[in-house]
Amino acid sequence: MAVKKDEELLAEVYRNTHYALESIADILPDTTSGELREELLKMHDGYEKISGQAALCAREKGIELKEPGAVKKAMMWGSIKMNALKDGSPEHIAEMMTQGTVMGITALARSLGECEKECDPEIIKLAKELLKTEQCYEETLKSYLQ
Repeated sequence: MAVKKDEELLAEVYRNTHYALESIADILPDTTSGELREELLKMHDGYEKISGQAALCAREKGIELKEPGAVKKAMMWGSIKMNALKDGSPEHIAEMMTQGTVMGITALARSLGECEKECDPEIIKLAKELLKTEQCYEETLKSYLQ
């Protein structure tokens, strides 16, 4: 049972980082604010680092991680592009990214809560690192909403 929980938590970390990376890549071309753009690039680097750590951990533990589906990616891209077309202001872009970050925090916190006592400590540490990182990103993004 613990192996299954390890796989699920690591998959959540990987999925979460990939959705974030896709979202940032999709919104960057529509981001005109240099300051917000720099923040998004820093966030991209942070998510990329954690995604790489998750992939390495999975390889070491013999866990197969799946990429998010093409349909889900396409739907996400369409939603981001339509929202940015409607309102491309830095405030609106920060709001969209904040909403995505909060969804990621919620999913990750739920997954951690379900298996924290049973999972591999290395995977828990990685999930907690991502959770803390996303909470910091949420605060950074909120500063653009004022």
